[in-house]
Amino acid sequence: MSTVDVKVPDIGDFKDVGVIEILVKPGDAIKAEQSLITVESDKASMEIPSSAAGVVKELKVQLGDKVSQGAVILSLEMAAEADAGAAPAQRSASADGGQAAPVAPIPISAAAQLPSPQPSSQPRLVEVRVPDIGDFHDVGVIEVFVQPGDTVKLEQSLITVESDKASMEIPSDAAGVIQELKVKLGDKVNQGDLLVIVQSAGAALASAVSAPATVPAEAGGSEKSAAPVQPPAQPVPAAAQAVLQVASLHQPGAAPAGLPYASPSVRKFARELGVPLAEVKGSAAKGRITQADVQAFTRAVMAGLQQTQAQVQQGAGGALPGLLQWPQIDFAKFGPIAPQPLSRIQKISGANLHRNWVMIPHVTNNDEADITDLETLRARLNKENEKSGIKVTMLAFVIKAVVAALKKFPEFNASLDGDKLVLKRYYHIGFAADTPNGLMVPVLKDADRKGVLQIAQESAELAKKAREGKLAVADMQGGCFSISSLGGIGGTHFTPIINAPEVAILGLSRACLKPVWDGKAFAPRLTLPLSLSYDHRVIDGAAAARFNAYLTALLADLRRIVL
Repeated sequence: MSTVDVKVPDIGDFKDVGVIEILVKPGDAIKAEQSLITVESDKASMEIPSSAAGVVKELKVQLGDKVSQGAVILSLEMAAEADAGAAPAQRSASADGGQAAPVAPIPISAAAQLPSPQPSSQPRLVEVRVPDIGDFHDVGVIEVFVQPGDTVKLEQSLITVESDKASMEIPSDAAGVIQELKVKLGDKVNQGDLLVIVQSAGAALASAVSAPATVPAEAGGSEKSAAPVQPPAQPVPAAAQAVLQVASLHQPGAAPAGLPYASPSVRKFARELGVPLAEVKGSAAKGRITQADVQAFTRAVMAGLQQTQAQVQQGAGGALPGLLQWPQIDFAKFGPIAPQPLSRIQKISGANLHRNWVMIPHVTNNDEADITDLETLRARLNKENEKSGIKVTMLAFVIKAVVAALKKFPEFNASLDGDKLVLKRYYHIGFAADTPNGLMVPVLKDADRKGVLQIAQESAELAKKAREGKLAVADMQGGCFSISSLGGIGGTHFTPIINAPEVAILGLSRACLKPVWDGKAFAPRLTLPLSLSYDHRVIDGAAAARFNAYLTALLADLRRIVL
């Protein structure tokens, strides 16, 4: 027995690549070209095969190590050459009892002249089916890596299936050319289902690349090796060529084309954060994306250290020519700091607000509404309904007035969908709620069918659920128009950011008493600042001014709603 060191081969322009997976252990019997480890650089991951066959004696690397070309991976105990070689053929004893003549090896070029069985060179069709995938039934096909005409090698991934608990790649158990694909995206498969039909190279490949053959020397000849014979080059069958070529094309460790390589829970987590999973680099084995990868991607984008493809296309974050990149500063060198991670809601809302501000051409129209009489009515209603526990806020009146304005100006109750405008015939009003964890926008459904008291009661319940973190996803979906109120805090006017895919949003600031000329004298009037931001692709300035003017008239005299 002899021991050899198996080293990292030429892996291209990669140095100090990390070991992310070890596929063998001491005592394992391995074959030549069997994968030993998986390494990963910042651009790709790849499996490193063994250059020899034998038994693993000692591993020289461990997870997390950095390796380069020439680094020792493991020590391999090989069988003696006498044991590994084929048993020499013996000639029959001569009639006079002499010994058989020795056998001399000849090059493969000479062996190629020897007749070979014709059936072994014929290709054959092989059915590749779903193997034993454990206790999973009716799993969905979420990725298809191959198509008819593609060449595949043994163990190359064909499809990815996903259950509610896991996703897995299904490899091919045959090498050759795909003749027919039996599944498509969205199909449900089980163990034993037919995936593809492969035209295998059969024995043609083996005859084309076999080891040197041996033939007996002439009787009475010397023990010298036979001289090499150089016959005309023999063509390799097409199917064999296809299998040979695919070995250099397929990278088992590389991330597959199509959907990202991630588990169902990670996919769901990315959807909740609004993260484009295809742009996230996986850190687990074979490029699988983990939840930590999604979180790291989100932190990098929020900090301006990385850009999504959408940001690059829109010129956000310094992508436009002439704009500087986000400054990287060590704040600690200027004094004490206290780093604080963003909350989950801040991450989600921050990414959405950034997208909306960059992609929507905002214009804001400012106006003021005289709510002196409306405030008197509000105080009276609260006094009358003191026992019921319903507290009427100014927001309830504004929601009622906004619905009337949306009916008069339907382009404000719409969404832009490509080159068409979707006009909505329902009136779901979202309102910004300030919570300990960040901004949330619950949606009051069918506001046009409810009175002021019911609107006040339901909006209060939704705001309470938001503060307690109990809002369901359905409570924040379907909005047509949003209202952001800072009235309880302060300010005169501001520019609220439109909540896509809506086309407008109304901002409310703090009401204040002002002297207003009534034609005869100045009188104290309670005025409410209104800030209407609108999507200028859909709404022009004149329409926005009319909307705001109509809204101020309704708030000045709510009886106009019945007209």
